[in-house]
Amino acid sequence: MATISYEIEIAAPAEKIWNILWDKSSYSQWTRFFSEGSQYTSDWKVGGRTLFLDSSGKNGMISTIDSLNEPYEVVFQHIGFLENGEEVFNTREIAEWSGAHEKYFLTEFHGYTKLAGELQTTPEYEEPMLEGFEKGFAVVKELAEQA
Repeated sequence: MATISYEIEIAAPAEKIWNILWDKSSYSQWTRFFSEGSQYTSDWKVGGRTLFLDSSGKNGMISTIDSLNEPYEVVFQHIGFLENGEEVFNTREIAEWSGAHEKYFLTEFHGYTKLAGELQTTPEYEEPMLEGFEKGFAVVKELAEQA
């Protein structure tokens, strides 16, 4: 499993950036670089259930929240896959990445916030995931720095 990370400085408070990251309307804007039409559902509880879904809402990752300190940190653990609406947990492919973490950290400084993302992934997804972070976080920055 490879770990990739990306960070960006944004001239906005952490709470505003957090809301842009996780508001349903802006979420699909910055995550389109990972998958066009991305959406998610979550109960926002540690140990709860989060689904990262494609545009159909029938395919994606089944995850749980390991750590939550809103608006400064959230750590997701990916545990399964949703395929055509069916939950899948026990395949060779899933065994390769099950337990992988996806982390978001917001650290406030004087006049700006550092947004950092970290993701454990299989080697074949390293480059597209890093590109997704770079382009997606640029959208978050643009939205957060608008008046």
